[in-house]
Amino acid sequence: MGMSFDRYMRDMVQPMRDELTSLGIQELTTAEEVEAKLPGAAGTALVVVNSVCGCAAGQARPGVARALENSVKPDHLFTVFAGQDKEATAKAREYFAPYPPSSPSIALLKDGELVHFIERHQVENRSAEEIAADLADAFDRYCR
Repeated sequence: MGMSFDRYMRDMVQPMRDELTSLGIQELTTAEEVEAKLPGAAGTALVVVNSVCGCAAGQARPGVARALENSVKPDHLFTVFAGQDKEATAKAREYFAPYPPSSPSIALLKDGELVHFIERHQVENRSAEEIAADLADAFDRYCR
C-alpha cells in the first residue's frame, strides 16, 4: 500500500523542522513541553511558529536564520510546528495574546511576556532580509 499519509507528511516536513533545529532552536512538540519551557524561560525567548506554507520556506525560516547571526540573541530559542504539533502550537499561542493565531509567526518573549510579534501577513509581505532586520532590531532592544 505504500506510506501512510501521516508518515508521508512527517517525512515531508522533516527538512522544514531541520532548517530550524540546525540553528540550535529547540522543538517543542507537546503542550507539556511548551508549558515546561515558556513560562519559566528567564530572560528572552524566541518562539517560531513554523508552517509548511511557502512564506515559511521563503521568508520566515531564512529570516530567523539571518537574525540569529546578530551579535545579540535571545537566551532561549524554541519552535512549534503549526498543523503538525497541534497541541504544542495551541499552547504556545496562549502566550501570544492578544494576537490571533497565524502561521508562520515569530514571537519574542521576555520573562514570559510577549514583547515583539511578527504575524503571518508581516511575513508574507516582506523579504527574509526585512524580517531578519526586524528581529535583529527587537533582539538589540530586548535581549541585553
